[in-house]
Amino acid sequence: MIPRYSRPEMASIWSPETKFRIWFEIEAHAADAMAELGVIPVEAARQIWTAKDAEFDVARIDAIEREVKHDVIAFLTHLAEIVGPEARYVHQGMTSSDVLDTCFNLQLARASDILLSDLDGLLAALERRAREHKDTICIGRSHGIHAEPITFGLKLAQAYAEFDRCRDRLRAARAEIATCAISGAVGTFANISPKIEAHVASKLGLTPEPISTQVIPRDRHAMFFSVLGVIASCVERLATEIRHLQRTEVLEAEEYFSPGQKGSSAMPHKRNPILTENLTGLARLVRSMALPAMENVALWHERDISHSSVERNIGPDATVTLDFALARLTGVIDKLVVYPDNMRANLDRLKGLVHSQAVLLALTQKGASREQAYSLVQRNAMKTWELDADFLGELQSDAEVTGFLTTEEIAQLFDLKRHTAQVDLLFQRVFDAANPL
Repeated sequence: MIPRYSRPEMASIWSPETKFRIWFEIEAHAADAMAELGVIPVEAARQIWTAKDAEFDVARIDAIEREVKHDVIAFLTHLAEIVGPEARYVHQGMTSSDVLDTCFNLQLARASDILLSDLDGLLAALERRAREHKDTICIGRSHGIHAEPITFGLKLAQAYAEFDRCRDRLRAARAEIATCAISGAVGTFANISPKIEAHVASKLGLTPEPISTQVIPRDRHAMFFSVLGVIASCVERLATEIRHLQRTEVLEAEEYFSPGQKGSSAMPHKRNPILTENLTGLARLVRSMALPAMENVALWHERDISHSSVERNIGPDATVTLDFALARLTGVIDKLVVYPDNMRANLDRLKGLVHSQAVLLALTQKGASREQAYSLVQRNAMKTWELDADFLGELQSDAEVTGFLTTEEIAQLFDLKRHTAQVDLLFQRVFDAANPL
């Protein structure tokens, strides 16, 4: 991923230095287990570990790979240059996939830990702002059109619940991806003991793969990247909501515009939602990487490398991009500027039409058929749409309506409290799920 959308901690997981360090640890831990089993001399295992503090020369490994056309062999050749003759005991009974797949899964597990921390930060920001605006009344919209009143706190609580589910999914995906395979060619353990796999897995904080085919089954990776895609979709949903709310005609919320910031090279007045537009684009990138991960599941027989080029790209790119996006979204929410007065003005813009359902239901409870009640409410609502009339006044002046409801009863139906009466319940469901009302 380009530096513009990368954060150092996540990017470092995918650096060549980190990769080669993990490869070394896999080989060295395997050597320890082999020595314990008597497969290689104990002194050889000790000698291999002397490379623990070595700086692996990435340029040297790349130079060897250009000749041998094999990255793991290039690394092992360079390791032998550091370790000396005892390096002949490295990689006994192992195959390249044992190193590559175990390393890749460890990198994904470490990336997951950062992403989980990112989600924790985002959830904290969402909860804080949701509680701040728990009772800030605003209009809810369906199809982009005014529907019925809600609160801005409920909008943020909905996002919190969504990302809380994302956190659960990512925890499960991390557990599924954190496996280790040291099973040799075609996964039969013909030339290496399963005890070596168990030892390496334990040392790296992974779980032995129950059965591999020389490669770790890629359904695990398909699920992992699909979860990242879902999280990205949730990022886009919230970013899109903020973009809509920032439109000039709406202006109910706005990205923080810092001192000295410029919105347009041509129009000095502009304050554009550039961060959430950026998040929309980044979400598309992460989501696009789920499909090739699913296509990687179908490999030929016990192994091919059609998945390799895909994963060398999507592993770093998906995790680095999502890490950046979650951090950026957290910043947007943390500093989001909210305009309660504009929210109330927009709510009142349709002169009470948002209470139409309450009137409809009240009419049916007073004896009108649903069809008759709908017709009575709609014909008065259309006067408000078309003639800019006051909805309450029109209803109170309609003899057919007042034949069922008194003017006082109609007025009571316009009380906003009916729309906020269950906010506390909804907040407890979201933020205190263990003890719902």
